[in-house]
Amino acid sequence: MKNNPTIALADDHVLLRKGLADLVSKQGYTVLFQADNGEELLDKLKTNPEPDVVLLDINMPKKDGYETALWLKRNKPGIKVLALSMYDDEKAIIRMLKNGARGYILKDAEPSDLKSAIESVLTRGFHYSEMVTGKLIHSINAMSEEDSEIKSTLGLSEKEITFLKLAATELTYKEIAEQMHLSPRTIDGYRDELFEKLDLKSRVGLVLFAIKNGIVNIQ
Repeated sequence: MKNNPTIALADDHVLLRKGLADLVSKQGYTVLFQADNGEELLDKLKTNPEPDVVLLDINMPKKDGYETALWLKRNKPGIKVLALSMYDDEKAIIRMLKNGARGYILKDAEPSDLKSAIESVLTRGFHYSEMVTGKLIHSINAMSEEDSEIKSTLGLSEKEITFLKLAATELTYKEIAEQMHLSPRTIDGYRDELFEKLDLKSRVGLVLFAIKNGIVNIQ
């Protein structure tokens, strides 16, 4: 990791944002600029150097975190997005992952957790706290995204692959069962077996795994 990595912040809660900026500055990072929303962030990118990491609030006016993360993914792939969330909202986190966020952190996290999250994004490329194990983070960074043999190497069945694809949508587990013409109990069985097989703890972990291994395509 280079000296004094650069940070930009986008959050419409001014006091919180300024507090975060002050905190990350004290932690040894250089804050390039701050923005009230995604639209302002993208405007400021036109006249400022590109930051290494953007701390990006999810809920903002004008251009929210989802739109902004997707734009950055498509147009500025060198910038790593760390999503800021008020709540441990599974659907929001999954949507941010699919839009290119490298991780998320809750706004009430400890300062040491914020520093750990930023360093993880900078050095490993990802940060997902306890919802994804360190073992998975290590494995996805060791795998080639173009490895077409990944599915067979992992020993996943077609049903499991279908389940992973549906898990990356906003469908509930009950709706996934209906879509696959299976009982909810069978779907629970697929989920629990994949948790064990892939050493995961949550649906977010399943989605991250599916994205990184090409099971779910991100447009």
